[in-house]
Amino acid sequence: MVETALAFVVATAAGLVPLINIELYLLGAVAVLDDGALVAMAVAAAVGQTLGKIPYYYVGYGTISAPWLKRRAATPGKWSERVTRWRAKAEARPAWGAGLLALSSFASVPPFMVVSVLAGALRMNLVLFCAITFVTRTARFLILVLAPAWAMSFLPG
Repeated sequence: MVETALAFVVATAAGLVPLINIELYLLGAVAVLDDGALVAMAVAAAVGQTLGKIPYYYVGYGTISAPWLKRRAATPGKWSERVTRWRAKAEARPAWGAGLLALSSFASVPPFMVVSVLAGALRMNLVLFCAITFVTRTARFLILVLAPAWAMSFLPG
């Protein structure tokens, strides 16, 4: 139970501060916990990451004007041109925007923080943003924590 609560806290912090890596935290847990606890931790981490990205969504939406969040959300030079193109595509085709969010949330390419801001700027429905983020982050974290055990099952005994 404690490890699940800690996964939630670390994931929420990692959602806000990109220098904190929830994936490394979860991989460390793989070495010492059983599959049931790992599944609970993966789901808790997905909830934490979803909550941690909501402030970035609101920065894009224009509701939050915290200077430190705006600095974090500012698109790096090489990405700003791409973000302009993504925004045009997402405005023209909302399903494309949802797909970009899902891809970014699952694979972190393009950077999920940038896409979270973009989702807010496009006025994506917050419930849709949270649902896509939660589902794809859960899938990402479940693969991360269960893949090592699955791979080990193929090794001779």
